Formats: sequence, C-alpha cells, structure tokens
Amino acid sequence: MKQIGIIGSEGRMGRTIAALLDGSAGHAGGVDAGGDVAGLAAGSDVLVDFSAPGALEATLAAARTAQTPLVVGTTGLADSHHALIDATAKDIAILQAANTSLGVNLLAHLVRDAAARLGTEWDIEIVEMHHRHKVDAPSGTALLLGEAAAAGRKTTLGEVAEEGRAGLDCARTEGAIGFASLRGGSVAGDHQVVLAAEGERIELGHRAESREIFARGAIKAALWLADKEPGRYTMGDVLGL
Repeated sequence: MKQIGIIGSEGRMGRTIAALLDGSAGHAGGVDAGGDVAGLAAGSDVLVDFSAPGALEATLAAARTAQTPLVVGTTGLADSHHALIDATAKDIAILQAANTSLGVNLLAHLVRDAAARLGTEWDIEIVEMHHRHKVDAPSGTALLLGEAAAAGRKTTLGEVAEEGRAGLDCARTEGAIGFASLRGGSVAGDHQVVLAAEGERIELGHRAESREIFARGAIKAALWLADKEPGRYTMGDVLGL
C-alpha cells in the first residue's frame, strides 16, 4: 500500500484528503508551517502539497533529497515557482495541477478542442466563483481553462488575457480571453467557459458541489505518480488525454 504524505495537512484540502484515504492508500502523516517536511518526505512513497506558494521551495528541496514524487496542488504560483518545479522535475516525478478534479481536467480538454475548431470571431469569456475566503483571482482553475483555450488557438494566455474590466473604455479586443471573478458564501468552485459568436453561444462548465472531488482527484494522481520516472506530469496524463 502506497503511503501518502500531506503538506498543508490542517488546511481544508489536507483534512479532506486525510479523511478519504482508505484501503487504496495509507496516510504517512502530515506537516504544516514549521513542520518537518524533510522527515515526511523520507517516510512517504508520494507527497501531496496543498499549502502555500511561500512553502513550495522547501517542499521541492525535501522531495528532491528524499527522491519522493510530489503532487503540487497549491495555487497562486508565480513564474519563479514554475521554474523551480521544472528544475526539480529533472530528478523526481512532479505533477502540478491548478485543479485536481477529474471533471475540470476533462473540461479543459474540451475547451482546448473547441477553441481550436472555432475562429477568433468566437469570443471567449471565463467566469468563476469561489467562497469568500479565497485570496487569489482569477482562480488557478480559471487560468487552467484560459491556458487550454489559448493553446487551442496556438497562442499563450499572457498574450490574449483580459482581466478586471472597469470604466468607460472596455471595448473587447478580438481574440481576447476574458476573465470575471466572483467571491461569496461557501462556494467550492464554479467555472463556466462561454464561447460567443453572432447569433449563437456555447457554454461549457463545471460545478464543484464538494471539496471531496478535488481530494479524490489528488489521491488518484498521487497513486498514479508514485512509480513514475522523473519528469513533469499533468492531470491530463492521469486521464490519458
């Protein structure tokens, strides 16, 4: 039985993952801020990290030293974090996912396919809503969907993203991918991708009704990753997309 270590074990996701571990995987333990990450890495077959961006460098170093595969589910990562993940993935298997829901990752595949088949006369807007305590916006999942749409159009999200429209001069740029972020209540995560053309509209969406869907996906990803060779992997790899 593979032993999963949880970084950020007292957070919402960490507690949910621990509660869902059953006969398919064991619980190697968990750490939080100031905890013994190196010890947990050494005692685990695979790690899952749902902590904070500021803790990622230490987590990557501990995982590399222990040669322990790592699932990174922390969002709000900067380019510098991704560079560190790229460097560490030369030595260990790392799966980084803005969202570990199997449904969301299938949605991203559908969005990429739709964007590839429809021209820039189809406007793309991404609307997301999360609970009142979420601090980053747009959400990591919204950015994942935006990146999928941009990839379908053979461009990068950095070149076409439009965020935070306000004021009197907000005319839409052709080919742009727009974002709107809503915050309130206890919403686990709602995402909708709207592709709109003259006279017609396609709406592709996903609604998270429980945080358990992300925890189940993270466990599936961890078990899949545990025996993989060094490299950088995605949830699409887990799904065979």
